[in-house]
This record gives sequence, structure tokens and C-alpha cells, in this order.
Amino acid sequence: MPNTIIPKNIPEARRQIQPQLEWLARWLDNVFEIPGLGIRFGFDSIIGLIPGIGATVTSLASLYILEAARRHGVARVTLVRMALNIVIDTAVGAIPFVGDLFDLYWKANLKNLALLREHLDTTPEEERRARRGDWLFVGALSLGVVAVVIAGVIGSYLALKGLVQLLAR
Repeated sequence: MPNTIIPKNIPEARRQIQPQLEWLARWLDNVFEIPGLGIRFGFDSIIGLIPGIGATVTSLASLYILEAARRHGVARVTLVRMALNIVIDTAVGAIPFVGDLFDLYWKANLKNLALLREHLDTTPEEERRARRGDWLFVGALSLGVVAVVIAGVIGSYLALKGLVQLLAR
């Protein structure tokens, strides 16, 4: 498909999600099931086991869905939300063991595919409401990141201060 934006006023058949996007999201996030537990996972979880590069490799595949959403004219704030899903998946997925367990829960590709579907299935009014929800999500996540950074700086300062006092004795 060319690198053009697909307007919402074209026939429904052309606005449908491409089968390769469905296929990619399914294989990355939930193609396998742990028998008896009902826990689903995909190649994102398996490739993520490779230290150092696993999370990065699967994130590159996730960018394909993000680019498709851009071509479909998804609002910028929703694209930011989709990108944050990928960033969270990559950042936490890079942590040994914890990231592997996290991958069983956080299915960024399926989340992003759902956001793309929502965009394709909404009226302009519904899309404006969804955009407001995306802004709230991005804002809350941004505040959370700022709070974590501030807590880290304060914690580092207090730890360094305690260490200096301990060494001064």
C-alpha cells in the first residue's frame, strides 16, 4: 500500500483493516495458549526471552501497525497512545524475567489494533469523544512518568545524603 493517508469518506471495503495487520498482531501477542491455564502469548513473549535484543526486535514489528494507523488517518493523540503502548512493551519487556511475565499481560499489538478498529468504526462525533479519552490517557501517563522521575530524584538525593552522613562518621 502506498504511503498515503486513507480518508474516512471512501468506501467501507477499502477502510477495512488489512489482513496482515490482524495476522501480525495475533502472532505477536496471542497465537499460543498454555494448556489448562488459558494464558495466551505470542512471539513477542518468546523473542523477548533473548536478552538485550528481544524486546527491540518485536517493537520494530509493532511499528508496522503504528504506520498503518497513520496511513488510515488516526488522530495524532491516538498515534501517541499507540506509540506509548509500544514504548511500555519495549521498556518493561527489556527487564529480565519481569518483562517476560509482563508480556503475558501487556499485548501492545492487540491494543493498537483495537485503537485502529475504533478509529475505522466511529462517526466523527464519536471520534472526538475518543480523542478526549486519548488525551486523558496520555496526560495521566505523562503525569505518572513525571511523578516517577521526581520520586527517583528525591530518592537518589536522600540515599546520597544518607551515604555522605554515614561516611562522615
